[in-house]
Amino acid sequence: MEWMLMPLKRYADFSGRSRRKEYWMFILFVVLASFALSLVLTLLGLSADEEGSLFGVGGAMLIILLLFALGVIIPSIAVQVRRFHDQDKSGWFVLLNLIPYLGGIIVLVFMCLEGTRGPNRYGADPKGGGSEEIFA
Repeated sequence: MEWMLMPLKRYADFSGRSRRKEYWMFILFVVLASFALSLVLTLLGLSADEEGSLFGVGGAMLIILLLFALGVIIPSIAVQVRRFHDQDKSGWFVLLNLIPYLGGIIVLVFMCLEGTRGPNRYGADPKGGGSEEIFA
């Protein structure tokens, strides 16, 4: 659970490095929380009157779901920038997400790649490993 909430503790921290585990556990948290909120929204029922305006508990849950999405967008971008930093790449690589279809696939591949071992220009290795050789 600690790994899931770590990006929320580092809400708008775009500096440093983040491990793959931190990134993927946060993504898992966001997916599970979104699913749970959507499930509650569905169970309570989304009702609308004849004009199509939302009211009641369903409307309130929809607002809560939208607020949750707005609340996690900044930490999502921040943890993605730190993942790029872990691979010794600029955080501006996040803009690849704006390329339709192909950009998301490219970023997905980058998020699955291992970071550079040892310190790089963005900070120390988040895994705590040094730059020593294994067979030295």
